[in-house]
Amino acid sequence: MSAGRNEHGQPIGQTLPDWTERPAPARVTLDGRLCRVEPLDVDRHADDLYHAYALAADGRDWTYMMAGPFADQDDYRSHAVAMTQTDDPLHYAVVDLGTGKAVGTLSLMRQDPSDGVVEVGNVAFSPLLKQTPVSAEAQFLLMSYVFDELGYRRYEWKCDSLNAPSRKAALRLGFTFEGIFRQAMVYKGRNRDTAWYSVIDSEWPQVGRALREWLSPDNFDADGRQRQSLSAVRAAGANPGADRAL
Repeated sequence: MSAGRNEHGQPIGQTLPDWTERPAPARVTLDGRLCRVEPLDVDRHADDLYHAYALAADGRDWTYMMAGPFADQDDYRSHAVAMTQTDDPLHYAVVDLGTGKAVGTLSLMRQDPSDGVVEVGNVAFSPLLKQTPVSAEAQFLLMSYVFDELGYRRYEWKCDSLNAPSRKAALRLGFTFEGIFRQAMVYKGRNRDTAWYSVIDSEWPQVGRALREWLSPDNFDADGRQRQSLSAVRAAGANPGADRAL
């Protein structure tokens, strides 16, 4: 039998003779230079998270989320309790090492260990976390855990197709856009067309390398300003001979 074809001469996918089912995501703690990603705990994290989210001027950060906004601290705490009671989604808190406070959450969901596929979802980053190096490191730590420790083949990102900030973040982190699933969901009483993005295992070395290089202390000046953007680092990595202008 020739590679890529079966005994009938039909084209088939790449064979994976050594593939085995992967472990399910666990309640692990992932340590970085700027943050720690750890299993969500109501007593340790809920109050910090509520106060971090309350710094937003309005409730727009919850428009494209399944839950929220929350009426008060008790309302959010009840939501946090519910989040800790599931294994899929498995929710993690992001703790800023500079302050020791939890400043956002994200989860591993739609877990498929037999196929080596998982989705990062429920990304709820507060104003203290959004568009910061800490947020990028939190995403990197979870991606590295999935690919390097669990050995998964595919890491997904999905969002409402109208959620422009989420779509921009996926591309910035190195995900590839795969298309729109029309009328994929009903939530909060309205339709959701879902935008799909992914990173696969063959892409992870380059995606991970770019994130590590961008997160390096050498990429930031004394005031914390980046010397190179993540997109510039990724482009330079794709073209090693290119000049890397600061």
